[in-house]
Amino acid sequence: MDWVEKYRPARLQDLVGNTTSLRQMAEWARTWTPASRPLLLYGKPGTGKTSSALALARDMGWEVVELNASDQRTKAVIERVAGNSSTTASLTGEGKKLIVIDEADHLHGTADRGGAKAIIDVLQRSRQPIILIVNDLYGIPPELKNRCDLVQFRALQARSIVPRLKFICMAEGIRCGESALGEIAESARGDVRAAINMLQASAIGKDLVEVHDIHSSQKDERSTIFDLITALFRGARDEDLLARSADIGDAPDSILQWLEGAIPLIPDPGARARAYRSLAKADVLLGLTYRRQYFLLWRYAQGLMILGVADAAGGRGIHGRIQPPARWQKMGQSRRQKALRSVLLKKLSGAMHMDQKTFRESYLTPVSLFIERNPKLYALELQLDTDELAYFTHNRDQASAIMKELSSKPKKKSVAPEEPAEKKEKRSAAQSSLFDGFSRT
Repeated sequence: MDWVEKYRPARLQDLVGNTTSLRQMAEWARTWTPASRPLLLYGKPGTGKTSSALALARDMGWEVVELNASDQRTKAVIERVAGNSSTTASLTGEGKKLIVIDEADHLHGTADRGGAKAIIDVLQRSRQPIILIVNDLYGIPPELKNRCDLVQFRALQARSIVPRLKFICMAEGIRCGESALGEIAESARGDVRAAINMLQASAIGKDLVEVHDIHSSQKDERSTIFDLITALFRGARDEDLLARSADIGDAPDSILQWLEGAIPLIPDPGARARAYRSLAKADVLLGLTYRRQYFLLWRYAQGLMILGVADAAGGRGIHGRIQPPARWQKMGQSRRQKALRSVLLKKLSGAMHMDQKTFRESYLTPVSLFIERNPKLYALELQLDTDELAYFTHNRDQASAIMKELSSKPKKKSVAPEEPAEKKEKRSAAQSSLFDGFSRT
C-alpha cells in the first residue's frame, strides 16, 4: 500500500509544519457561516494542503465532496457534483459538507472548458463550506482568487520532516539511521510526500535503510524561477545562482522579465538603478543574439543580468511577494479581451442574423451604447454573463451586482412549441429593441 495514503494525517494536530496556516483553517471552520468566503490553499506540492483539508473535515465532523484533476471538470460536471453539493444538506441532514476542489490551477484545454466559470458560479451560490487547492497561485483567474481568503503553505524544513519519517519507520518495523533520514529530508526539498515516497522506495526488501540506499530514489525536481529569485536576494554564491538558472531551463529573455518584476523589491533607489542598468545591458546582448543568431551571447547575457541584480540586492533578503512580469499580465488581459470580444461578436451577430464583419463594422458601437444605458434589460434578453456585461459597461462591480440580482430571480419557463404566434411576437418585443434603436438613429 502507498505509504503516503496509509500514513496520511487524520487530524490537524497530526500535520507537520505550517502551524499558522492550520490555525487559520481551524478558526475559519469554527466560525463558518454561509456568508463566509471560501479558502484558497496554495503552495508547493507535498506541503500538506490536501491532507489539511481532509483532516479539517474529520475534526469538524463534516462530509467531504472532493473534485480533483483526475476527474473530468467540465462545467456540467462541476455543476452536477460540486454545485449540487454546495446547495444541499449532508446525508444526515445535520452536519455540513466540505467541498474540496483540488488542483484548481490545472483547468486547461477542451476537457475543462467552462470549468473556471462554473467554479465561480458555485462560490457565488454555495450554502456549504468550500476549499480550493492550487500549487500555482498565478495559475488561476483573478476573479476566482479574489473571491477567496488565501492560506499559504510553505515548504517544510528538513528538521520538521525527519520526525514524521521516524514515525513511519517505527510503524513499518524498519531501521533507518539519522544520516539516512536527514538525506531523505534534505533531498525532498520541503515536500513531505516526496520524502515518504523516497523512504518507501529505499526500504523495499530491506530491514535497514542506509545513506547509500537513498541516491537512486532521490526526488527529481527542477529549480523554479521563485527559487532563483529568492536565492538571488539572499546573496547565494555566484556559482549556485548560475547553476540554478541553468536548471530552470527557461530562456534568458523570460528570466530577464521575471527579474525586471522583482527589482522593485530592492529598497534602495540607487541599488535599483544599478540593477536596471544590468538588465539593460543584458537586453542588448539578447537583441544581438536574436538578430545575428549568435547564441553564445546568451551565457554572457544570463550572467550579466543575474549577477548584476544579485549584486544590487546586496544579500539583504526579499521582503514582498514575487510577482509575474507586469507585461505578462497585460498580455494575458489583452488575450482574454480578444477572446471575449470574439465570443460576443458571434453571439450578437447570430442574434441579429447577420455576419460578424457587418455587425462589427456597423452595429457594434450603437449596440454597446444601448447596453451601457440599460444594462439590466440587455443582460437578461441577450443572456450575457458577468464578463460579457462588464465588457460593455466598463464597470465590473456594476455588472456583478446586476448579474447577482438577475440570478436571484426565478427563471422564465421555456415556451412550448404550440405557443400562439401573437404571444411569440409579444415575447420578442424586447429583443427587437435593438433594431428599433437602429431605425431611430
